[in-house]
Amino acid sequence: MPAMTQRRQHGFTYLSLMILLAIIGLVTASSIKLGSVLQRSRAEQELLEIGAAFSDALQSYAEATPAGQATMPPSLKELLRDPRFPTLKRHLRKIFVDPVTGRAEWGIVYAGEHTGVLAVYSLSTARPVKISNFPQRFASFAGVSRISDWKFTAGQMSASPAPAGETNSPPVAPAVAPSPQSSEEKPESAAPAPEVIGRARENEESPAQDEPPVPVAERNFTPFKQDFS
Repeated sequence: MPAMTQRRQHGFTYLSLMILLAIIGLVTASSIKLGSVLQRSRAEQELLEIGAAFSDALQSYAEATPAGQATMPPSLKELLRDPRFPTLKRHLRKIFVDPVTGRAEWGIVYAGEHTGVLAVYSLSTARPVKISNFPQRFASFAGVSRISDWKFTAGQMSASPAPAGETNSPPVAPAVAPSPQSSEEKPESAAPAPEVIGRARENEESPAQDEPPVPVAERNFTPFKQDFS
């Protein structure tokens, strides 16, 4: 009996150990998956910031284009040093590394047969973690199935703030002053009725009701003097 009881205890201990190891494995796998998702989310946020830099650089190149020349660069290196000007002019400080793929290689959409960079995008075909709540300039990225569908073009400019002292409130119509009336249109003040005048005089002559009359004995009389001379 003692040997059988000891075997049972060893069996329960082994089973408990296996359950504990399984729980630890599940927790570890969940933590790794969560960490991977968070890392991908940070990489996608950095990709949006880099894409905004590409978009601004393409827009800057187009706005600086002299009359009669192409408004799109032949390649990305023209954004680092614009050859159309004798002095050094940069639209982009460097070719960034794609934070999703880890390489400095980018997909390029050309306007023609490799003439003019129209858009820049990541070469990653993974499904993005971020699928909504994009900035206004990247609102078209919502709901896409691949990160490579995030195309950064020159037209994606951020909204400029309103100038100082100006608000977005609707304009208020100026107040219109009333037109002056002529002497013929001006109404004359109506004369008070005789009954009203009579009541007003009675109120002035009659003593106030809240003040009691002074007794005759307490009144001050001035003695009457007559001069018989």
